[in-house]
Amino acid sequence: QVQLVESGGGLVQPGGSLRLSCAASESIFSFNRMGWYRQAPGKQREWVAAFTNGGSLNYRDSVKGRFTISRDNAKNTVYLQMNSLKPEDTAVYYCNAIRDYPTHTDYWGQGTQVTVSS
Repeated sequence: QVQLVESGGGLVQPGGSLRLSCAASESIFSFNRMGWYRQAPGKQREWVAAFTNGGSLNYRDSVKGRFTISRDNAKNTVYLQMNSLKPEDTAVYYCNAIRDYPTHTDYWGQGTQVTVSS
């Protein structure tokens, strides 16, 4: 059973920074794609950033230039560095991993709360 464990959330003032971590119980090379989603109160979960094992990186427009996704292969860990945080970034952030074979399977972490407020 794949486990994804997020950490690093918290309360930060507008303009501040946080780094989220997602530790996977299996090699991150075993996933076709890994990334981050978020869900604000009363809103649907939305995709934030992701990378594929082919090496492509993608970000939603509202976080481009502020957020950076990266990985440490040796630690089986994916990171989301968040800079210049805004109140609208407040949400529960979820780590996601996808395998396409033998069937398409999504794995999710438990989520970590990020609150941006003065």
